[in-house]
Amino acid sequence: MTVDALTDVAGLRVGHATRTGDGWLTGTTVVLAPEGGAVAAVDVRGGGPGTKETDALDPRTMVQKVDAVVLTGGSAYGLDAASGVMAWLEERGRGVPVGTDPAHVVPVVPAACVFDLGRGGDFRARPDAATGRAAVEAAAASAPGARVAQGCVGAGTGTVAGGIKGGVGTASTVLDSGITVAALVVVNAAGAVVDPETGALYGEFLQGRVAYPEERVHRAARRRLDEAASTNPSPPLNTTLAVVATDADITKAQAQKMAGTAHDGIARAVRPVHLLHDGDTVFALATGRRPLGNGHPLALNDILAAGADLVTRAIVRAVRASESVDGPGGVWPSYEELYGTR
Repeated sequence: MTVDALTDVAGLRVGHATRTGDGWLTGTTVVLAPEGGAVAAVDVRGGGPGTKETDALDPRTMVQKVDAVVLTGGSAYGLDAASGVMAWLEERGRGVPVGTDPAHVVPVVPAACVFDLGRGGDFRARPDAATGRAAVEAAAASAPGARVAQGCVGAGTGTVAGGIKGGVGTASTVLDSGITVAALVVVNAAGAVVDPETGALYGEFLQGRVAYPEERVHRAARRRLDEAASTNPSPPLNTTLAVVATDADITKAQAQKMAGTAHDGIARAVRPVHLLHDGDTVFALATGRRPLGNGHPLALNDILAAGADLVTRAIVRAVRASESVDGPGGVWPSYEELYGTR
């Protein structure tokens, strides 16, 4: 049975650590690979990324597999969450061996952050190593194939998408070949996810089930958004993060192509993207449990196309699962508050 989430890729687990109240509105999400790690790659398209260990994912480098990926709030400060994940992995002997003693390992934990500083009211309330440890412990404690919480959780807790509340979303599919492809996205975009002329979600055009709100509903939503924007202390800063994953046996170079193509899924659901002050980053993970079918030179294409489509679906889910925020750091209505469930 599948749960339409990143955890449908067997062996992957997802954990969230969420902090709200008393000035907090932030969190961290960890994708934990199975024992032995997963082939990993990354593609950074934004001009202002906040990342850690992404150079190690270049196909020309030594590291072939990683044990976890960290997505976190807190801007560059929040990258400290990866330290907590590294410590947890080291305690279990997971990482790159660097000596004859099995305990001598260096976990390679790629990480990327979104800007949510001050959205809970306290600029200094941001994820740290303890937050990262809490998220990886939550991932490790989850059952195989567990459902993944969506909306205002983990790294999506303090996110905003074009003036409305952002969040975490996930989706998956099984290809005709039996290969599973999945995505998890943290939506925190300065660009819009909603068509300003109609109120429809850009990402739903791809899915062929666009829901056009009534004109009176759309007018009321625009008024609400304008009112909220006028009270917020500063315009929203941004960065959309994603992890695309598959159980196919692919190389680092192929995984890097998968990460790059997945950015198309962001571009279909967020407008504009990849600007100088964006940090848009996509990680790719491959567990290698199913053969790709290398007898066909274009066998990877189905995975590439599915990854991009799933990123778009996950963005729509993140926005629809979000809840409104009205606090000391700002006011961000949710899409469901503005337009209702359809």
